[in-house]
Amino acid sequence: MAYIKVRGVEHYYQWIKQISSDSPKPVMVFIHGWAGSARYWESTAHVLSEQFDCLLYDMRGFGRSHGKPIAQVDSLQEKQGEEAVIELTYELEEYAEDLAVLLDELRLERVFINAHSMGASIATLFLYQYQDRVEKAILTCSGIFEYDKKSFEAFHKFGGYVVKFRPQWLGKIPLVDRMFMARFLYRSIKATERQAFLEDFLIADYEAALNTIYTSVSKAQSELMPKEFAKVKVPTLLISGEYDKIIPAEMGRKASILSDEVEYVMISNTAHFPMLEDSETYLETVKEFLQLPTLLSA
Repeated sequence: MAYIKVRGVEHYYQWIKQISSDSPKPVMVFIHGWAGSARYWESTAHVLSEQFDCLLYDMRGFGRSHGKPIAQVDSLQEKQGEEAVIELTYELEEYAEDLAVLLDELRLERVFINAHSMGASIATLFLYQYQDRVEKAILTCSGIFEYDKKSFEAFHKFGGYVVKFRPQWLGKIPLVDRMFMARFLYRSIKATERQAFLEDFLIADYEAALNTIYTSVSKAQSELMPKEFAKVKVPTLLISGEYDKIIPAEMGRKASILSDEVEYVMISNTAHFPMLEDSETYLETVKEFLQLPTLLSA
């Protein structure tokens, strides 16, 4: 497995490419959502690898990446042989900065982005701050929401219980993967994909999993994200799942009308993972937006 140090934290990453004698391909970076990993993007990346070199990575604290939020920085103390550190937070803006540093470390100047759920919120923040580094963006299951104090507090309380109660033996109980994924899906997906989701959830770093619940669903984000969508200047496709209970399609539609650069598509009979629930329609939609040739079957 390949790792690269990003702001002092070891991040897992992988390339999905097709060997070609043609000129270098553009790079598409895939960003996963909360408590997931790059694993669920692999099938999509394999299809798109005919036109792109696909870079998949696990965000700090998730999947195979390390979670310790400590980074070394240049300072007088460091030059004198003392280790100087800064503490990284779990704000989504920090994760956007992680992405910028990852691209720097891999010497990637300009990329396409395909991001999902919490990863799509991070990508939206990245689009404004680093718009000169993005050719086009695809945001899957993203949107804007209004602040509701009682609902947010209840969500945070429930989320805290979910993160705290994650015994490893849970993954060995038959059918638990089905129950775990039921809220996220409208159509069934492969058993191996369900199991991978459950495994990623169980191994997610405690601090990262808990604190990103608070930072991604917050009063601050409810106020910030509409402003960020309004500032989008990069050609962007926002895809919603018709029956998404996590980020309802209406949230995506409302976000899309804030910028003329955002094109909106809702995929019927899917929920929070349209790229897996209806990969054919998802890929057709993505390829049409990217103005790519005929669809390859997933």
